[in-house]
This record gives sequence, C-alpha cells and structure tokens, in this order.
Amino acid sequence: MPSSTAPSSTALDGRFLDGRRLVVIGAGSRTGRLIARAASAAGADLVLAGPDPRRLEWTAGELSGPALVAPVDLADEDSIARLARQTGAFDHLVSTAAMPANGPLAELDLAAVQRAFAAKVIGPLLLAKHLAGQAASVGSFTFFSGVAAWRPAPERTVMATTNGALAFLVQALAVEIAPVRVNAVSPGIVDTGSWDGLGADKEAFLRRVAERNPARRVGTPDDLVQAVLFAMNNPYVTGTVLHVDGGGRLA
Repeated sequence: MPSSTAPSSTALDGRFLDGRRLVVIGAGSRTGRLIARAASAAGADLVLAGPDPRRLEWTAGELSGPALVAPVDLADEDSIARLARQTGAFDHLVSTAAMPANGPLAELDLAAVQRAFAAKVIGPLLLAKHLAGQAASVGSFTFFSGVAAWRPAPERTVMATTNGALAFLVQALAVEIAPVRVNAVSPGIVDTGSWDGLGADKEAFLRRVAERNPARRVGTPDDLVQAVLFAMNNPYVTGTVLHVDGGGRLA
C-alpha cells in the first residue's frame, strides 16, 4: 500500500522504494524497462503499462520483484480509466510515452500529430485526472519532455510543441493536484538505441554532439534513470523540468 509519510532520506539508498507501488507507462521501451528494473531492485511493487502486452511481459520477466502487466492506450480515456481501476492505490507514476510526428510541415499527417499530443499532453492530463486521487499524498507523477522544446529545429515542430506543452502542463498539474508532486525529465541526445538507424554515421553524430555540449558527452540511459529516481524520491521538488541534456539546450 502507498505510504502516507515522506521518505526519511533523499539519498538513493539500495531499498528506498520498499513498500511502495510504482506505475511505469512505456515499460516496454528501453528506458521504461531500465526504470522498472531499477525501481524493482529498490524494492518497489511495479505496474507495467504500455500498448504492447508482449513487451510488458518481457520487462516483467527481468524484474526482481512483483509486477502487474496492464496494457494501456493513452489516446483512449476508457483505457486510462481501466488502468486506474487495475492499479488501485500507488505511490509514484512515471510515463516515458512518446509518439513523434516528425517531418516537413507541409507533409504532416493529422492522425500522427494527434497521436503525438495524446502521448505527451492529453494522455498525461488524463492520467492525472483518473489516477491522482489514488496516489499517496507524498507521491509523484514524472513525465518525459525533451530538449526539442528548447531547441526547435526544422521538421521537429510537433516534437518541440508537445514537449513544450508538457513542460507547462507539469507546472499546472503540480498546483492542481498538490500535494502530489508533478515533474518532468527532459532528455537531450541520449544513446538509448534510437540513433542506431544512422548506421555507420551514428558514432560521428554522437561525437559531434559531445564536442558541442557543455558536458562534453552524450547521455546514457542510466542518466535518465537516475533523474527519474531523484524526481520520485526528493519530496521538495515539484513543478520542475529536470534537464538531462548535458547543457545541450544552451549550446
């Protein structure tokens, strides 16, 4: 059952999630899977949610603790309401959901744009609508924004807009559903495997990014996991975007 008291320490001790329930939406993705594994190792009881039950079962098989598999479609409010019923009381929710709709403005497909907003804006809003009342008073919601909101680029208009809208939604929800905390993690260029499609050009691309970033490196999946764990575990952080981009938005 969710705890009604704040953690005794903000340090990321080995079992700091003992006795807590965590919902991970996007648990079939690489980043979601790593978050679920880290949380399970820290003692959490997991609810693994996402659109593909097979991927969720794969993640469940990698965990050291209990997990409930609960398929969900963030574009479908009935599906989100069903997730709320399956989840029951919980402590933290993390959503890594994203459905990019990249491409030239003149070629954008309305359905793809709507899916992008469902994943990043409408879905998070409905998650708060249906699940905030079940969250522990010291619990949290953590969503994933992205550096494109602060560094828009050609053919990334929808990505920049949805990520930016989510950053403002986080602030509004932090006030609306307080004392439950709401934050976002905003990744920059992270080597999660999403750049593998560049083939032989991938290493050169990542090297150029590292040379330009103030941190002089690209991100790793563990950088994102640690940011999510921090957002969940620090009781004095809410309405905040944690930029995990090596300073990329400044370069």
